[in-house]
Amino acid sequence: MKNEVSEKSSSGYSAPALDKGLDILELLSKSESGLSQQEIAGSLGRNLNEIYRMLTCLVARNYISNQSNKYALTSKLFQLSHFHPPTYRLLSESLPVMEKLSADTLFPCDLRVYNTGVQTVIAAIQPPNGVGFMTRVGAELKVGPSASGYVLVALQDPAIRTMRMEESLADESPERIKNFKKEIEKVLKQGYASIKSNQYAGLQAISYPIFDQHANAIAALTVPMLARIDDEAQMGIDAVREKLAEASLLISNRISLNL
Repeated sequence: MKNEVSEKSSSGYSAPALDKGLDILELLSKSESGLSQQEIAGSLGRNLNEIYRMLTCLVARNYISNQSNKYALTSKLFQLSHFHPPTYRLLSESLPVMEKLSADTLFPCDLRVYNTGVQTVIAAIQPPNGVGFMTRVGAELKVGPSASGYVLVALQDPAIRTMRMEESLADESPERIKNFKKEIEKVLKQGYASIKSNQYAGLQAISYPIFDQHANAIAALTVPMLARIDDEAQMGIDAVREKLAEASLLISNRISLNL
């Protein structure tokens, strides 16, 4: 049955196109396995042509996905409604802590957020000596296999975790998906990720979550440790992990206090 509210808002003004889009989003929010175009049209009392136009727009804007002719919500609505504090607040609270973390460990560190199947680097700090493995701010990276990607997927509400796994692993092989799930289980047990790079020799990445007030990871704070081959001493993995854990907890607490 068509939603009566979709014809006219309580204020007396109508916005048919917006109402159609909202009707679709609300309908899909109640579906566990997705709906076909015909099922959506039938449920909303709309014809196929007008539903098709709305679905095309919503897919283009990443609010919904279309897989095997089944439409389902992406995590974009969750990000819009739950990604608090906003990016500027996250950065303002994180950057001073990241500066100290990098100075204490003499390793770079960066901050990444999840973004519809990929992770985006929103901040990166170089150590005082200017030496280390750095990732460019603004870079969009695959979620797995990476320490930060595991953190951003694992430490979420179960429904969001499942959704992010589906988005992130859509084009991966069964073997990679199996390995990804194993790493996710490890992160769920220990609360952080620490892995050796399978791309760069001597690189160990340690990543801890930045939590919001709902105990979901809104960002991942990561230290990439590049092993030296000379006689210069450097901080060990356990010591870096302790510093990183303290830094991530401090940022999480500051964010919670400012909400």
